[in-house]
Amino acid sequence: MEFSLVLLQLLCPAHIRVCGELRVSHWIMYELEKESLRLYSHYIVHFLRPSYIRGFLTTYLEEEYVEKIISKERLSQTEAAQMLLDKMLDLKEVGWFQGFLDTLRASEYTGLYTAISTWDFRDLETLDPHRKLLDQVEMSITKNMKPRELLPYMSDCLTQRECEEIRAVDEQKGCIAASERLVESLRHCDKSNWFKVFKLALENCSQNLALQLLDPDENGNCVQVCEENDVVMATVCFKYREDGESDNLMSNSETSVPEQCVEGTEGGVASVCERHTEKKLRKYQKELATAAYNGLNTIICAPTGCGKTIVAVDICEHHLKKYPQKAKVVFMATKVEVYEQQYKLFKEHFSKDPDIRVKGVCGDMSDVSLPTLVSNNDVLLMTPQILVNALQRGDVESLNTFTLLLLDECHNTTGKHPYNNIMSLYIDTKHTTHTHSLPQVVGFTASVGIGSFKNVPEAENNICQLCANLDARVITTVTENIDELRSFVHTPEKDFFEVRPRTSEDPFISIIKSIMNNIEQLALSVYKIDTVSQVQKGDYGSQMYEQWIVDVQKRCRLLQFTDPEEERRVCRALYTYTEHLRKYNDALIINEDARTKDALDFMDSFITDISNASSDPTEHHLIDLYHAQRERLLQVAAEEKQNPKLEELQFILDEEYGNNVQTRTVLFVRTRALADALKKWIEETESLKFLKPGVLIGRGRKSQLTGSGMTLTGQKGVLDSFKSSNESKILIATSVADEGIDIPQCNLVLMYEYVGNVVTMVQVRGRGRAQGSRCFLISSRQERIDKEKLNMEREKLVQAAVKDLQTSPDRLCAKVDRFQKEDVARRAYVNMSVEKTLTEGSYELKCGKCKKFVCFSDDLRVLQASHHIVLDCSIFQRCLTKPHNKIKTFDNFTKKEKMFCSECNNDWGIVASYMNIQNLPVLKIESFTVEDRVTKKLQLFKKWRDVTFRIREFDMTETTRELRT
Repeated sequence: MEFSLVLLQLLCPAHIRVCGELRVSHWIMYELEKESLRLYSHYIVHFLRPSYIRGFLTTYLEEEYVEKIISKERLSQTEAAQMLLDKMLDLKEVGWFQGFLDTLRASEYTGLYTAISTWDFRDLETLDPHRKLLDQVEMSITKNMKPRELLPYMSDCLTQRECEEIRAVDEQKGCIAASERLVESLRHCDKSNWFKVFKLALENCSQNLALQLLDPDENGNCVQVCEENDVVMATVCFKYREDGESDNLMSNSETSVPEQCVEGTEGGVASVCERHTEKKLRKYQKELATAAYNGLNTIICAPTGCGKTIVAVDICEHHLKKYPQKAKVVFMATKVEVYEQQYKLFKEHFSKDPDIRVKGVCGDMSDVSLPTLVSNNDVLLMTPQILVNALQRGDVESLNTFTLLLLDECHNTTGKHPYNNIMSLYIDTKHTTHTHSLPQVVGFTASVGIGSFKNVPEAENNICQLCANLDARVITTVTENIDELRSFVHTPEKDFFEVRPRTSEDPFISIIKSIMNNIEQLALSVYKIDTVSQVQKGDYGSQMYEQWIVDVQKRCRLLQFTDPEEERRVCRALYTYTEHLRKYNDALIINEDARTKDALDFMDSFITDISNASSDPTEHHLIDLYHAQRERLLQVAAEEKQNPKLEELQFILDEEYGNNVQTRTVLFVRTRALADALKKWIEETESLKFLKPGVLIGRGRKSQLTGSGMTLTGQKGVLDSFKSSNESKILIATSVADEGIDIPQCNLVLMYEYVGNVVTMVQVRGRGRAQGSRCFLISSRQERIDKEKLNMEREKLVQAAVKDLQTSPDRLCAKVDRFQKEDVARRAYVNMSVEKTLTEGSYELKCGKCKKFVCFSDDLRVLQASHHIVLDCSIFQRCLTKPHNKIKTFDNFTKKEKMFCSECNNDWGIVASYMNIQNLPVLKIESFTVEDRVTKKLQLFKKWRDVTFRIREFDMTETTRELRT
């Protein structure tokens, strides 16, 4: 024995490889290897499952003995592995040891293969504390897991065969048995990262009860779980010395492990203190970050789900280390929902370093001093409009305050988007002051395919314009590590389902079109509305008709008559007629995509709302027109045949969930009203109601059916329910979910008449994160299917354009410089024009619906550069107020009431308080027409920034006694 160990030390495999001239007989070599196998047998038998390397068994062992080993494995894996090891020690065939190593590697025993190859088992020893912890909590954790949901996130530590076996147990014996099988697989796992991967999987699937058994609470206290009905009661205590990073998109080869104390029922305590090392990005993520590491402005373009936010975190950390005491970083997300998600990730990552201060700012936060936050923190996360407002108000002196700007979903840096407002200021500053202290800019996107284009050169121009807007001269994509990227990011398969539309003989369509024709005739009797718009009028129930009627409504608000009363009567009547036509058109669209019942519910809701709010005779006449047909409409809805589109959708859902009940679907629709209609349909369809649909819509004020968007809390609740194991299995969403929001469980994306541009296609498709995901477009219109197929071709053009620009950096830089100079000159001209057109004249604001006088422009003031208030208290004699159902406070400004026209109930805005001043009327300009008191010219404005007259800033001394508390 001693002689063998001496030989082992002298003639280890590594030494033999170095000294190639040394000749050692096969007998001595195999004796050394056998001695080593004996020495480390207690490790090997723990990890090795003989049936997983059956190819080796059948090659070197007798068939009868192989069957004995496999049979023994059904009773005890370790005993079976020991039988195999004992037999291997008797082998004499040349090459058996290398065959054993090759089989281990092919069977994904990476940890065991490395340990035996080098005869270094220290990495495997570090897994002992995790196994002991798992043993202690097994009886509790197996009752709080849903293994099928976890498996898609555990491919880094479980083999495909293990995953299949766990799924089979789940189907045959249920969830708890599958959980036990999963725990058993982890107990014998030789991957050094399995514990971290396991916890991340639990976190991603919101299996918090199980996760709490493996993690301390947010205060670092012990987590105690006592199952009274269990034989074993375990108390799991953790003492963290340093928090580790948390994300499954990083390489887990090196992890930070907590100091743990595991206390069992017998009072024994196992204390484990383990070394702390840093996590590493995957190779493709490092490749994406390289240009940013070097301080370059760059656009990082990579697929959805590859971990771009993790790359952003790492770039941020690299920047903070590179410029200590000086660095100040801003990360911006386009949507509050995404901001919340990313803020949590940044906060968790930097929590391990008390010297790095991270703070998030969003519009819902009250009593926040942005200058203080900027001064006292190293990393700030916010939505871009907050930074725009801060720059306009002077809360942030200039962009030079920061050293790094990180822009999520940077393809939005176009037009009037807040990103472009920020970057326009950045580029204008750069070109006019030639400052060298502007921050580095790094943008992140899944696609740079903005705008319209037909070929590669046109796509190149659009991409170069985006680069110019972001002052980026480098586009970073994964090129060297593309195989690794593809192994982690799964692009859903795309398919198309063309279905037949409803028949033109549909009685609901006929009745609604008849009502619309009657309303048009009534409108024509008041004024020739068919002559006021240049927009082409489409058929009833079409998008073209919607565009026409909106333009007609807008132009009718600008009609002027010599008799003011006649003008008010005509404009109010036309506004009412056009508003009803818009709603009937919406109902036809809902009927086309959902049930007649849903379209009828939509109209019922609209008619009920206006019945309760209006005393206008025109309105009541139109209400009577609807009620005259309602009984017939109810009968039609009751006799309705299934919409062919819904039949196809039901078939797809039945088939997908029949094949895999754990399927998670995101169903994209065009409107909020349709989202609500499909939710009701699923809930009322027997084979689908188990899906418990959730609806995710935007936070805007307007909703066609419910009258308002979702709150952030409501959105969180819906997403949490969708991600949990026993709640919603399908999420019906509008465009709010098509970019940024992380839904890792989703493996089926359905686009229900939902088609956009190339970026939209890439973003929507990217919601399918799970392996084997698929994406279907369901449409009754060939033109929409053709458009999506065209988007797929355009995606290839974008990829070719990016590749060309990467290989020709000089051409990219030249175009960026040219576009920037043109943009700077254009903005300078526009700014000069705006200054010239702003007048000091006096204007009247009139109700946009009934032309009732509201106030004079002389009484308007701007508060905090964004709120437009009226100082004339007499406005309250011309309006009605109702309590605001979403009272909020921000920047010392509190919304309290809604304000409506006393005559036509048109929404004028809100009543708010500011500091110690109460009852401030705050107007929204889109609700009014503006008349020049001298020329009598009427104008409409969508935004206050578009008005052509000057408005003075608010001065506290101007407020009257009535406005003060």
